[in-house]
Amino acid sequence: MKAKSPKESLTVLTDMVLPGETNALGNLFGGELLARMDRACSIAAQRHSKRIVVTASVNHVVFNKAVPVGSVVIVEAKVSRAFSSSMEIYADVWTEDRESGQKTKVNEGIYTFVAVDRTGTPVKVPPIEPETKLERERYEGALRRKQLSLLLSGRIKPDDASELKALFENS
Repeated sequence: MKAKSPKESLTVLTDMVLPGETNALGNLFGGELLARMDRACSIAAQRHSKRIVVTASVNHVVFNKAVPVGSVVIVEAKVSRAFSSSMEIYADVWTEDRESGQKTKVNEGIYTFVAVDRTGTPVKVPPIEPETKLERERYEGALRRKQLSLLLSGRIKPDDASELKALFENS
């Protein structure tokens, strides 16, 4: 399979925060934001794999800043690394100032999706070839994040987490 660039999977979802999507403080519910991130990541995974994809896990989410009612919220998602049938997708969340158009990063998350056929059986996906410095950093960290997730879920033994062990051996 021919490698693809992360930018080929780039998905940008732009929306406005409405009153019915907010908590008592007038800020976007976390679950609403997670759903938007999941949709954007799903589209990015589909664009990369050209297959049906399913959410395997939400590996990491950071709610750094509240997103108030009326905000324009932008979710940018793209594949950071592809494994055999799974893909790590990084989502960056921004708000956009109505007057200046300036974007401020407010949240981020990392999702894992698996490409499947029509029977739900996992299928191979193309590898990723990172191009920018940020893409390379996310690509290189993806294997450590995958091993940590597998270790925490009990699906691999500590001795099999070679990338994680290397972090501690080199310190």
